Amino acid sequence: MKGCRGCIMDIIFKKKLEDLRRDVALKSMDLEERPEDVDVELASCRVLDKFIDITPKCVRCNLCFEECPVDAISESSASKPARILDNCVKCEICAQTCPVRCINVVESTATIGDEDVTYNLEYVRIPHRLLRMKNIEVTDRCTACGTCTRFCPTGAIQLDKEIAVVDESICIGCGACVNVCPSDAVELERELGPVIETRRLLVDQDACVECLVCEENCPTGAIRIEDGEVVVDKDKCILCEVCSTRCPVAALKLERLADES
Repeated sequence: MKGCRGCIMDIIFKKKLEDLRRDVALKSMDLEERPEDVDVELASCRVLDKFIDITPKCVRCNLCFEECPVDAISESSASKPARILDNCVKCEICAQTCPVRCINVVESTATIGDEDVTYNLEYVRIPHRLLRMKNIEVTDRCTACGTCTRFCPTGAIQLDKEIAVVDESICIGCGACVNVCPSDAVELERELGPVIETRRLLVDQDACVECLVCEENCPTGAIRIEDGEVVVDKDKCILCEVCSTRCPVAALKLERLADES
């Protein structure tokens, strides 16, 4: 492992090329073939990817579910954490919104050499949006079941006789208590700041071939081809990775801004 600028840490591990060939053969052969009978050629190359995951530390606040612009996160409850779905477009808004940093953004590189495959995983440090509690109240519907105390990430809620009591000095306004309360006894007013711009979309108008792939695949309708040029609506654009990864001529590139911290 090693550190990196803007990342929590790097994780590097290797796998024998022969083991990778065998894995590929097992996935590609039919039922009557044996792995050693399948000829697999792997050329030297580098493959870049990124994935986002929610760790077991999820406090069930549902902020990620509520703020996801493409409905790519399942709703959490007291019995199950939130989960990233297959239609995630990797905009990173959930990671900015999570109040307890339980959502990881991981950039991965797989490099195929002569004998080994080297995997490099970088946990990218994502800035947090402003989140503040403005007002919170436990109503007389509270049954003192204690569910809210189990999930409060700061220990701001304690049971006092027959009602839950909130220490407003350490409440962060995440809303976990609101989401898990079975009797809807907690009322919360909070302030959630705007999404922080950590990347920018670069457009090479000369390279664009007007194929409309970006316009047809943009999940928010933020991009269109107009009079032979790519036009991006910045109010709609969520800086996801759809247009930049699907453009066949690399006319669109998503660039991460320098970390000034």
